[in-house]
Amino acid sequence: MTTSPTPRRRITAGVAGAVGLLLAVSGCSSDGGGDASEYGAPDSDLKASITYGLWDQNQVAAVEENIEAFNEEYPNIEVNVNVTPFAEYWTKLQTQASSDTLPDVFWMNGPNVGLYASNGQLEPITGAVEADDIDLANYPESLVGLYNVDDVQYGVPKDFDTIGVWTNKALFEQAGVELPDGNWTWDEFQTTAAEISTALEGQGIYGAAGGMDGQTTYYNTILQAGGSVIDGDTSGYASEESQAGIQFWTDLIANGGSPTIQQLTDTTADQWFTSGKLAMYWGGSWFRSALTDTELAADVTVLPLPAGEEQATVIHGVSNVVSAASENKQAAQAFQTFLASEEAQQQQGDAGAMIPAYTDTQDAFTASMPDANLQVFLDAVDYSQPLPVSNNSAAWNALETELLPQAFAGERPTAEVAAELAEQMDAALAEE
Repeated sequence: MTTSPTPRRRITAGVAGAVGLLLAVSGCSSDGGGDASEYGAPDSDLKASITYGLWDQNQVAAVEENIEAFNEEYPNIEVNVNVTPFAEYWTKLQTQASSDTLPDVFWMNGPNVGLYASNGQLEPITGAVEADDIDLANYPESLVGLYNVDDVQYGVPKDFDTIGVWTNKALFEQAGVELPDGNWTWDEFQTTAAEISTALEGQGIYGAAGGMDGQTTYYNTILQAGGSVIDGDTSGYASEESQAGIQFWTDLIANGGSPTIQQLTDTTADQWFTSGKLAMYWGGSWFRSALTDTELAADVTVLPLPAGEEQATVIHGVSNVVSAASENKQAAQAFQTFLASEEAQQQQGDAGAMIPAYTDTQDAFTASMPDANLQVFLDAVDYSQPLPVSNNSAAWNALETELLPQAFAGERPTAEVAAELAEQMDAALAEE
């Protein structure tokens, strides 16, 4: 799954400090790894004060509703909400982890969970699951596994996001290009983008856009081509299928269907779209909040991603986790368990800030833009695949950022760049 939605999900930004974290916490990690016998729902009169760390101010109102409902059952557990902007969140978390002062409960994402879990910073949810206080079947299967590290589950998704094609219907009409019906292929997407770019070239308008956000662009096409970004403990970039997924974007830029990679570095694809200069934007469900209450919203609809060899989209979502070093672990686990409940996630969904992960609590999301076909993002769960991550995603994310622009800019053949990326990524994975 904000007023500034793009930084929230730019997952590479979230792992920028991960290498430093690995060094910082590896020598002072908590024992963690509590077993099921340590879990138990507290008595209703338990008195404690816990902290809840998160990064999205837009969700605080819904969180406060959650806390109010939680306090109906546990009136003596005080929950203090600490909001840190996403740009500073992971740096702050790194500092807290190195001194065993993490919040009792806090938001975690896929690229970072392996690092924090493997360094003993997170408390497993094994006990809550075995006690039937959390039922993992209530959440998307493709997403639950993101928070399982070495066969131990550390969190349950609080929300999720998938990827679709946000389209500006007015620009299609202006270009004289028919809006696709959504049952389309890579070739049809490429042709549509090029036709719009050609028709509206004089106005500086493009049909579509690439970019360096793997979650919204090339991870999806790699999966659609039958490839992989990471395969166990090795890179997937060396395969012909993965290289075809990269070539999709190289071709889009070369054919004029997209701004150049340099233009997209200066102005990101979502900014091109919101400024009315882009007809199609591959973006996440979270992008909805950038469009509501804008003049552009009336012209927007969503299409499923075009299919390559198969239909696929990346799925990701935030999870609530408990610090292994929490001095109020029983209260923290009680709050974590409540946040995973249908009641709490329905409250989150009704607030409209994101798509709650609990099955059948998403109606408010689709109703928030009734003419935009937001159902696409919910239907996409059926063909979703987890965001590619490892215990130290930051190391190879940095390699992607360094090398892939050379392919997208046409400076070097895609196969050559991907082969070099695979070799360096394998070396990084071997050090985890």
